[in-house]
Amino acid sequence: MISFDSTICTDFAAATSREWLETNGIGGFASGTISGANNRRYHGLLTAATRPPLGRISMLSKYEETVYVDGKRYDISANSFPGTVHPEGYKLITSFRLDPFPIWTFDLDGVVIEKRVFMIYGRNAVAASWSVASSKKAQKIDLELRPLLSFVDYHHLQHGNSEFAVEFKESNGSVEMQPYAAMPPIFFVHNAAAVQNSGYWYRDFEYGIEKERGFDYQEDLFQPFVMKFDLADAATVIASADEKVTDDFAELTAAAIERRDQLVSLVPDASGMVRDLVLAADQFIVKRGNGQTVIAGYPWFSDWGRDTMIALNGLTLAAGRPEIARNVINEFAKHISQGMLPNRFPDEGEEAEYNTVDATLWYFEAIRAYIAATGDNKIVKGALYKKLANIIDWHLQGTRYNIHVDTDGLLYAGEPGVQLTWMDAKIGDLVITPRTGKPVEIQALWYNALRIMSDLSLVYGTNADTDKFDDLADMCRQSFNAAFWNDDEDCLYDVIEDGTRDGSIRPNQIFAVSLPHSMLDDIKARKVVDRVAADLLTPVGLRSLSPADPRYCPVYIGSPFERDSAYHQGTVWAWLIGGYVDAYRRVYPDDIATVDAIIKGFEPHLSQAGLGQVSEIFYADPPHAPCGCFAQAWSVAELLRVAVAASR
Repeated sequence: MISFDSTICTDFAAATSREWLETNGIGGFASGTISGANNRRYHGLLTAATRPPLGRISMLSKYEETVYVDGKRYDISANSFPGTVHPEGYKLITSFRLDPFPIWTFDLDGVVIEKRVFMIYGRNAVAASWSVASSKKAQKIDLELRPLLSFVDYHHLQHGNSEFAVEFKESNGSVEMQPYAAMPPIFFVHNAAAVQNSGYWYRDFEYGIEKERGFDYQEDLFQPFVMKFDLADAATVIASADEKVTDDFAELTAAAIERRDQLVSLVPDASGMVRDLVLAADQFIVKRGNGQTVIAGYPWFSDWGRDTMIALNGLTLAAGRPEIARNVINEFAKHISQGMLPNRFPDEGEEAEYNTVDATLWYFEAIRAYIAATGDNKIVKGALYKKLANIIDWHLQGTRYNIHVDTDGLLYAGEPGVQLTWMDAKIGDLVITPRTGKPVEIQALWYNALRIMSDLSLVYGTNADTDKFDDLADMCRQSFNAAFWNDDEDCLYDVIEDGTRDGSIRPNQIFAVSLPHSMLDDIKARKVVDRVAADLLTPVGLRSLSPADPRYCPVYIGSPFERDSAYHQGTVWAWLIGGYVDAYRRVYPDDIATVDAIIKGFEPHLSQAGLGQVSEIFYADPPHAPCGCFAQAWSVAELLRVAVAASR
């Protein structure tokens, strides 16, 4: 269990830097900080997915919470305003824990109050409760809650305006309100003794992370009414967007705990970091139509094809949930177009974007991993095998963005103004790492896909299919070894285009060793691993560029331009540790201690930023401060995958 005592909780900077996350399995989420002060535009108690898994609307930002003990007032919430924190309820927090959802305890001069927050799975609803855990003597204890509403697209900030409808409807045990006709209403189901009209704009909340990132960072929130409770019994509130949730609160709490216990039970002997990662993995798996997909990261990413396919093994197979892997594979099969998987599904609109070369190739590896884990070859029987074979044909004849197999059997990708690999930072029309031509990991993935198709063709194809895929793979391997080995650096070139070889020391070459079907012999494979270890390995992942490179950026900070410029120019990526561990185990199979040390090195991070989660990226230089998304699917997935594999 991740927990903190008053040492952290009463330190505003330390408590505000630690973020919790609750999700609902359909794209909605709740998030905030230990201190109770929101520090991002994305923090809030109810961000609803109105078109699961997208169409996200920030509805309920938070509650202002005041407890009265025999008439004495204690404000237990906290907010950042210009030049001040008010109120300072964080000073009253004695502990915070994930058990399994966020739980705070407050000490009000001997009266201990416990607060709990969790999302209701499958619904755009967040449940919260406040109760007296202990009291020195019989006292009159009351609670006032003031909901603060935002009602904006979750990427945006609210500002006081006359279009915001302030009226609400109250009935026995519930309140309904709809600030904008174009957005769904919000329902509050509660056990308050009274609801009192208020109607104020609270202005100029400040969000420090947005300020640091160079975005708008001030917001106004509307406070429509006050709910008043007698804490002789626990106070409970369920805020929801889909419908009025009238389920028994105790049963909802028990169901939330039981569901998480069941998830952990699917992984034998899951404890410590593995247990935390199993629960974290579940937060990324969401519904899309009748199938399922993967949210790439919280708080701002949607579902991305590349991230989904890279993360699928760890999020589902390592977590003992192969049926979800199958659902995701089948769901994405519906979106194949011109031999390509979508790169992402935008927040607005239904048209998928296909600007990726690697998502499609990772799809083959996801399918291979699923079959290896389950023995279920039948997943590719019939239509899916034909679609996979058609993908190969599209790459042979050429598809979008000049993606095509060249005469040497290697896969070419790219044209001016587009970024097709995972190193996809772009500022306006400026592509920071275009990598146009033949990127090293794309060749590794292409070869891997061809060998996978050769294996599948033995079951569901023809002899002609097998010969075709084997011939293509053999040509790819021969050309790759002739063109990509960098004798000067004893490793692989990063990109080759028209005879020009990019000798940048980047982590992409690790996949030429780590993937199940590798084109390198043992000697070259070991040299690649050693070079990556020497230049790129950190305790929290691999650097995206060697520190010896003049373009190296040691920190990821500043304006959007500065951050995007550093995104793949040194910044550490946690997800790459999966490929590194696989590669290391291949070339040093007996060195179990090093692998264990690498995996355990992540343990402190799970209590540093996104609690129980793994961040997207880290500063390139020590102490490798976490940044980017505080919860990233492929970061969690790859660490969980190699951690489970190492324990077997």
